[in-house]
Amino acid sequence: MVREEGRGLYGLVNNAGVAIFAPLIEVDEAELDFQFDVNIYGPYRITKAFAPLIIESKGRITTIGSIAGILSGPLAGPYSMSKHAIEAYTDSLAREMQSLDVKVSVVEPGNYKSDIFKSLRQRMEDNDKSVEDSPYAEQMKRISEGPADRSQYKEPDEVSAAVMHALFADDPKLRYMVVPNEFEAKITITQAMREMVQLNEGQTYTYDREALIAILDGVLAELEE
Repeated sequence: MVREEGRGLYGLVNNAGVAIFAPLIEVDEAELDFQFDVNIYGPYRITKAFAPLIIESKGRITTIGSIAGILSGPLAGPYSMSKHAIEAYTDSLAREMQSLDVKVSVVEPGNYKSDIFKSLRQRMEDNDKSVEDSPYAEQMKRISEGPADRSQYKEPDEVSAAVMHALFADDPKLRYMVVPNEFEAKITITQAMREMVQLNEGQTYTYDREALIAILDGVLAELEE
């Protein structure tokens, strides 16, 4: 239908997102399937379908990820797994599209006002699975009975601005971390650095602090080019 209109397609924004919260040793496979079908296969299918048009226009592809693609926590495993996958998807797609003059980005929001917890809670109620015998019963109860309202968070205007930059700026970034406060920025960057330190620790070719700083300086220089 888009091709029949004759106007082409320059920009694609993958904004599919649902959340499943459950212990990884207990979560039903059907729930994981639902989580991945929307959050991973959704962007994959849409991008694959519209890629020929985007390539023709040398356009832009942007996917909404999450800082959960860097951070992982108890009971959030299914959701974080899906957002970690979007990180890898973005990296590979960006490299594949580079020679075709298509720019690829991922926007990674923190906590903003949305209805994602309402749909999460509704799905938990619809499944109506007892967790009384679970070692995570109290944690699951707090999620199922806690407030689903996210009105205390900011409107996602900053997220929209990042998407606009990714679509129309002359110099779009590969990654846009968009968070409502300094705390969420700090924990996300700290976790990314923590993973780097853990990867480096005790491996055959371990880098000392001076060498790590030199690598960081090199990466910063790349971004300034």
